[in-house]
Amino acid sequence: MTAIDVQLIHETAAKHGVPGSVAEELLVRSRPCVHLVQYEEVPASLRERARPAARTGGLPALPEGAAWPDGREPLILSVDCAALPRDVLDIELPADGHLLFFSDIEYPPDSSAVLHVPAGTPTTEHPGTYDFDGESMQVRVYESRTLYPLVGLTLDEDWRDAPAAAAFAKGHDDVLDRFEEDILEAAAGGTRPGVCVQIGGFSNSWDMAPDTDGLVLLAQLAGQAIDYEVFTLNLIVGTREDIAARRYDRLQYEQQC
Repeated sequence: MTAIDVQLIHETAAKHGVPGSVAEELLVRSRPCVHLVQYEEVPASLRERARPAARTGGLPALPEGAAWPDGREPLILSVDCAALPRDVLDIELPADGHLLFFSDIEYPPDSSAVLHVPAGTPTTEHPGTYDFDGESMQVRVYESRTLYPLVGLTLDEDWRDAPAAAAFAKGHDDVLDRFEEDILEAAAGGTRPGVCVQIGGFSNSWDMAPDTDGLVLLAQLAGQAIDYEVFTLNLIVGTREDIAARRYDRLQYEQQC
């Protein structure tokens, strides 16, 4: 694993009296992720080394001559790929440049887009207006907030249905709760991120999880991570192959409320 020491999982299991077979099932059903959080949510022990990796909102820096994506959805996230922790995620993202996420987080988007702007590409900040039938129209521009990367761990929502975990859970649900909480906190430096943006890992969906049947999570964006007044969960999924090949036009978008 990349997000947490395997030995630590077994040591934590022993501490709580959880069988090693249950720890192994948790390992098999876990995936690393990167949380993008505001500086105040970075654990104190990690703040000295913390470097910005993304920002919410603002205006996009687009290649010269490039237009705002056709749907005119607002820019909700810009990720500096080179600033993400290396060798952590189990999906393949660009090593450098910026990923720009455009989507409507307040209502189900009619269309959304993810664009990659390679490093070294001449760019200009695109204005938040566009011409429609000779009339100037305004694109929604969200407040820009700087986000910092925090490596974490996610679990398959059904991991407790695995045979050993299901058997142990009978009469030991509270023990599994503490074991799971300790593991997830340890993976994220001693904290559990709240409302945030998540890159990779399993989704923490409010409804049916969209990362099934060969689809994996690229990003999960809580509406409140972009705008404090928006209570939605926005999920972007695709195949590992399409994500690795940067075929972002094939991604699927889902909004849950």
